[in-house]
Amino acid sequence: MASKAKTKNSKERSILPEHFVDILEDAFHGLLGIILFLVAMGALFFTLKRLINTEPFFPSGMIQGVNDILFIVIILEILRTIIARFTDGVYQLDKFLIIGVIAAVRHILTVGASLTLGSYKDNEAFQRSLLELGVNAGIVVALVLALYMSKKAHPAVAK
Repeated sequence: MASKAKTKNSKERSILPEHFVDILEDAFHGLLGIILFLVAMGALFFTLKRLINTEPFFPSGMIQGVNDILFIVIILEILRTIIARFTDGVYQLDKFLIIGVIAAVRHILTVGASLTLGSYKDNEAFQRSLLELGVNAGIVVALVLALYMSKKAHPAVAK
């Protein structure tokens, strides 16, 4: 009985109605989604411009192009997460794990391509690049394992 009275009193003390806060939150998320879409469109424009203007196209233009495209994919995945929040009402862990995997793979591809196609590096820079590759590979394995565990824990949500 006392808990019902406490709940009733706590709702009465609220400065803003919960429905109003939900509307503001949805509007803010919608605005963020529009901004992310515009950022993705701008990134696509600059990626195409850079691909056309980069000399030489092989290998530096290709490396930069792949890096830029994967960046756009990350932005679009974040946008998809915001859109999913409207339908489900919550942020989904799986979507953030996927974004993390894409980001780590993007870095692996960029470092690997620069090692393979890039100019000569001294021993210290080469060792640092190898360490980056190893750390990012570990991050990918950990995130994929977390994604697997998340899907096992919530099989009805998994698509």
